[in-house]
Order: sequence, then structure tokens, then C-alpha cells
Amino acid sequence: MPGTERRREIARLRARRKKTAKLLNRAKEGTMDKAEVARKLRRMTPGAEDIIKREGLA
Repeated sequence: MPGTERRREIARLRARRKKTAKLLNRAKEGTMDKAEVARKLRRMTPGAEDIIKREGLA
């Protein structure tokens, strides 16, 4: 069945986007330490440094 790996890849990307959005919202609301959010983002996604700079977490 062609395309199954691509579907899994897309599902992982969507899950990563949702989790990233939740982490950023928690940082903005102040319910989670910004350093902790940055640490989790670095572990979770390859483009973390760009996100951290853009959102002002560092």
C-alpha cells in the first residue's frame, strides 16, 4: 500500500504542531516556566531554535 509512511509522517507533524501550540500557550499564560517550555521544544522538534527565538522564550 503506497503512501503509508507519508501518512504517518503527516500525522506526526500534526501532532507536533498541536503539542507545540499547547506548550506555547502555557508559556504565554504563565502556567509553565519558559525555560521548561524551551527544553521540551528542543527535545520535541528539529526547528525548535527558530520557534524559541520567534516566541521570545530564550
